[in-house]
Amino acid sequence: MQRTLFTPQTSPRSDSPHCTPDTTIDALIIGAGFAGCYALHKLRLAGFTTQILESGTDLGGVWHWNSYPGARVDSQWPVYALNIPEIYEQWVWSEHYPGHEEIKRYFRFVGETLGLYEHVRFGQTVVSAVWNEAMKMWEVRTAKGVLVHAKFLIPCTGFAAKRYFPDWPGLDTFRGEMHHSSFWPQDGVNVRGKKVAVVGTGATGVQIIQEWAREIGEEGNLTVFQRTPQMGFPMRQRRISKEENEAMKENLAAIMETSRRTNAGFSFDSEKVLKTFDHDAEERERYYESLWEQGGFRFSGMNYSDVLKSEESNDEAYRFWATKVRARIKDPRKRDLLAPLVKPHLIGGKRASMEQWYYDIFDQPNVDIVDMKLDTVQQVVPEGIQMAKGALHKFDVIALATGFDSMTGGLKAMVIHGTKGLLRDKWTQGVWTHLGMAISTFPNLFMIYGPQAPSAFVNGPSAVEPQADWIVQVLQDMKRDGKERIEATPEAEKQWKELVLHFNSLSLRSTVPSSWNGGNIPGKVVEPLSFAGGLPYYLDKMDEVREQGMTGFRVE
Repeated sequence: MQRTLFTPQTSPRSDSPHCTPDTTIDALIIGAGFAGCYALHKLRLAGFTTQILESGTDLGGVWHWNSYPGARVDSQWPVYALNIPEIYEQWVWSEHYPGHEEIKRYFRFVGETLGLYEHVRFGQTVVSAVWNEAMKMWEVRTAKGVLVHAKFLIPCTGFAAKRYFPDWPGLDTFRGEMHHSSFWPQDGVNVRGKKVAVVGTGATGVQIIQEWAREIGEEGNLTVFQRTPQMGFPMRQRRISKEENEAMKENLAAIMETSRRTNAGFSFDSEKVLKTFDHDAEERERYYESLWEQGGFRFSGMNYSDVLKSEESNDEAYRFWATKVRARIKDPRKRDLLAPLVKPHLIGGKRASMEQWYYDIFDQPNVDIVDMKLDTVQQVVPEGIQMAKGALHKFDVIALATGFDSMTGGLKAMVIHGTKGLLRDKWTQGVWTHLGMAISTFPNLFMIYGPQAPSAFVNGPSAVEPQADWIVQVLQDMKRDGKERIEATPEAEKQWKELVLHFNSLSLRSTVPSSWNGGNIPGKVVEPLSFAGGLPYYLDKMDEVREQGMTGFRVE
């Protein structure tokens, strides 16, 4: 039996000599993805002594771990990148939606160009962070015994720090290979001629499925276990020519700056006024067709302004989507499972996937689909997966694309102890923050890309950069004013939660259980985990807090 469910597959880089095991610094960052790398760079430029503790073996955050077949970004070139001139003026992308290998190379380039590596300790999983009131310091320990004292703690754990595994009996009895998508072997998995399964049809599952359908060859077999149909949009992937890159660089600074002020942090913005039935049927079809042909997130992100506010408007968008997808699937049973005539949930209600040939592969005779709503998994057995109604599916390889305990899972997995107890206890009945960055009773702690910030609803770099810049400014203000301690107030948390709930209530999205609200994890409180008011509104609120003297904070 071979499986990679719980351990990384590479050896960590050697620790930098600049990062000694017992250290006292200004700011400690947890995580080396976009947020951690950008924050480290900006804090160093501002003169703060800073370090990153990273459980992985290189920079990249989730992109260090993402090595599964077909793994690639779904935010279109060039905005899924750092808005740092010395990076974007030199780096050249090869595709509109870069794959994981190119993203890994990008992060190595970022680390080397900005001199980040000497300030990162790899292979260090943070297990506890305890606030010492007497010292006004965070005491942070890793699983390997490293201890760091820091005036400020900046968790950059992202949305995918804690993997979710189905609680099926017998997971450890399977005789073949079993891999969670986020713990994929760096050297890949050979599936040619084998019987393979993919459990899950979210964004990750779609990417694995469409790649494995090609890799198994004519002698192999692929079975997809689906609970909910994936509403994928056409990626429109293509290579980027040298001429395109050169032309883009002339306008790149403006494009990057503009993307930081659009509703979802992309180079395009959402429709603010036009409603679905402002157009007649023919005009509507042309509008949908235009968005569909452009590809990417445009069909959801640039659709009519009421697509997430009116069931009738959402039904109309789904009708167009289903018509497009059903035309690509000949098998009637598979067609009805993948793109049912009756909408299975809100279009735009769950995280969509950008697909290339996902729906087409189901007409291959060696690709099948199991509807887990009709027949649930009873257990995993040495031969494969046993269903509740008696069917036994035998496999050589199983991929678990079962997602993550998003936004809060990584934070609650650590023992973070503030002035009145553990963070996981404070959040037992739901998340409480101010601005999605600070938490009462947890002084000198600032999250980036955390819960109740725009996180899941925006392009990642577009959100993390202004948050990091704001944190650096606050730390500079405190240093200038001789302040040592900052903490959000309970009143500010209450007001922020009310605002998060308000914007969530304006959208039909709130009716759909998903990773966006914790509905994908059994027993988790279902609540909005990201701020849905749009990036510009959020940035204005951040600026307002600082301009008005840090409203909602106690600064001492």
